[in-house]
Amino acid sequence: MEFSIFIQGYMPGPDAHNPVKEHEFLMKEMELVKAADKHNWKYVWLSEHHALPEYSHLSANEAVAGYLAASTERIHIGSGIFNLSPRVNHPVRTAEKVAMLDHLSNRRFEFGTGRGAGSHEVATFNIHDLSSTKSEYYEVLPEIVRMWEQKDYTFQGKHFQLDTPHDIMPKPNGQGHPAIWRAVGSPGTWREAGELGIGALGFTFSSIKDMGPLLDSYKQAVADCTDPVGQFKNDNAMITSGVRCSLDRDRARKQATNPSYIITLVTLYHDSFPRNPLAARWPNPPRGVPVEGLDEMLQLGYGLVGTPEEICEQLQPYVKAGIDQLGFGVPNDVSHEEALEMIETFGKYVIPEFDKDPVHLTDKYRAAAKPKYQMWDKEPPPLKTIWN
Repeated sequence: MEFSIFIQGYMPGPDAHNPVKEHEFLMKEMELVKAADKHNWKYVWLSEHHALPEYSHLSANEAVAGYLAASTERIHIGSGIFNLSPRVNHPVRTAEKVAMLDHLSNRRFEFGTGRGAGSHEVATFNIHDLSSTKSEYYEVLPEIVRMWEQKDYTFQGKHFQLDTPHDIMPKPNGQGHPAIWRAVGSPGTWREAGELGIGALGFTFSSIKDMGPLLDSYKQAVADCTDPVGQFKNDNAMITSGVRCSLDRDRARKQATNPSYIITLVTLYHDSFPRNPLAARWPNPPRGVPVEGLDEMLQLGYGLVGTPEEICEQLQPYVKAGIDQLGFGVPNDVSHEEALEMIETFGKYVIPEFDKDPVHLTDKYRAAAKPKYQMWDKEPPPLKTIWN
């Protein structure tokens, strides 16, 4: 099992509306990624959210990915996600951004895709029916792969067109292209990701015990996929959870009982995946976990809390469930210093017990990539025309 963090410019409270504090928060998140790069974490996922105050101030994740490509050495940098709606990001621009980041990161970029977190967010781009983005997604995704391969790309679709032949550049770096992923929430999207032969980014607040049927549906669908949308199959299920890891057990448990605004902000903005009926809803204040209820929460599979030894034990159900990657959002209502401590402690003592392979799983899949399309859609021009 591999491990990741994801960042999203989460900054609840009045500081989110202070430009000076906003800058400070964003730069501290860059420090978290640099720390993860040094302590065995294999992936970081960068959210793309728009106009969601306090919940997420990370809108231009391609800019952040470029910054991190130059600031890190080993960690893979993923878009979590790039919105594929042509009304949000033109498909040509998306193909160009992904390929450029593939070069700048030296093949460390992961292409996470999606349709947006909810109706409030997509309304930023004058989209008032979230369901209308589904047909856009299915039209755009295979065309991006074709843009990466062909030198005379044209397309006449329902949602976007390119009338005259164009060579979309740059092409991805070396063999294959970045691994493709899809953000999933509802049972149907887990299955659909598998049918496309791409990875599943399970940004969820569910218990690991509730994830079994969703993981099974994905794994069955990806196993049955014989024609992946990309040049290779990315059989890869990632889910998210919460973690409080410290060499000081009492400190980790105290952090876990603090109220977290992340839940109430999710209920404010997200309407694209099922909500936990027990979660506090905005504007109601978040509820902390009572100390006496913490162990019961852990037994039910909601999060990881304690010393590295305790967390290694708590991770066993995740291993048995067949999860390929486990991700954690940081910071999540803890201080910057506590987040850095967690990244270092978890990376130093926990990750080596579960991830003993230095090679990223997506690198192994990419090594088997095979082109899907001919380089030229029409007959190529004579060489003297190309070079003169």
